[in-house]
Amino acid sequence: MPHSAEVFDLMSLRVPIVVAPMAGGPSTPALVIAAAQAEAIGFLAGGYKSVNALAGEIDEVAASGVGSYGVNLFVPGGPARDLGAVLRYREELEPVGRRYNVDVGRVVESDDDEYADKVDLVIDRRVPMVSFTFGLPGESVVDRLHGAGIAAVATVADPIDAKAAAAQGVDALCVQGVEAGGHRATLSATAEPSQTSTVELVREVAQLVDIPIIAAGGIATGAHVDAALAAGAVAVQLGTAFLDSAEAGTKPTHRAALRNSRFTETVVTRAFSGRPARALRNEFTDRYSPLAPAEYPQLHHLTSPLRSAAALAGDPEFLNLWAGTSFRESDFGPAAEIIAHIWSQTAAARGSGS
Repeated sequence: MPHSAEVFDLMSLRVPIVVAPMAGGPSTPALVIAAAQAEAIGFLAGGYKSVNALAGEIDEVAASGVGSYGVNLFVPGGPARDLGAVLRYREELEPVGRRYNVDVGRVVESDDDEYADKVDLVIDRRVPMVSFTFGLPGESVVDRLHGAGIAAVATVADPIDAKAAAAQGVDALCVQGVEAGGHRATLSATAEPSQTSTVELVREVAQLVDIPIIAAGGIATGAHVDAALAAGAVAVQLGTAFLDSAEAGTKPTHRAALRNSRFTETVVTRAFSGRPARALRNEFTDRYSPLAPAEYPQLHHLTSPLRSAAALAGDPEFLNLWAGTSFRESDFGPAAEIIAHIWSQTAAARGSGS
């Protein structure tokens, strides 16, 4: 599909590291600016944000003068399939509400996250790169982005979804393996995510499509980066590695949990949002994972006030502690130092022939 304007090219990055969009607070304009200044690229997280709030963040990044950055948008699904299941889950959550003296969130039949207005916004602001999660943008949106000189990236977690995304004319795929922290990029809320490792999934997708691949999931060291690039990726996306960076907006309770010896493993759970997502195993995941229906974003709205209250109380047992399998590899410090350290490790790994 021809472009009517020149779009941002991933291959132009000197450091092929993408700082992942992390909705709910961790992704900040400061983190995105720091990534660009380190000759990598960072993404603002458009999910769960108002159009005005996202516009303010885009304007802040643009005003900094950096040329490489992106925005991630959540593609909305349909209305709730089973509101009865949502209501029953709400009742199960009542004890958590009493724990913090807050109400469980309201039942929402549907929520499009102001998606259409956000698409208009990123086109109006000429954001260099826009990625999509939880669904595919569709050829008409991709064409609109290309007409504005904007690169389109689809986030996928399955080879079949990767082929479907490539057929829509996107410029790159973010291919997310089983090790990834936070939400898995299944195109349907009811889909069970693949158990394929990031490196193996990149290999599989590279055999099926002829567009650039960004590898995501469990990448935290130079050796991880080297393995992903060797498998066919042109860049790597890291999220958990930056949760404790100086510029991230990660909640203090979440930061502390990454260092807390009490948390030793991650689990994939629907308990917080209705979609499968990897988090540190805690009391909430143990208690509510078996009860959670596959209803997104309905469960997100139910648990939102509970998560906010847990964070405010400094209680990690009932907070969504998103983390990938390599969470112990994350470091505190300026994002630029983290990027430089990982990239220097990559060069060392390549030099040793690993």
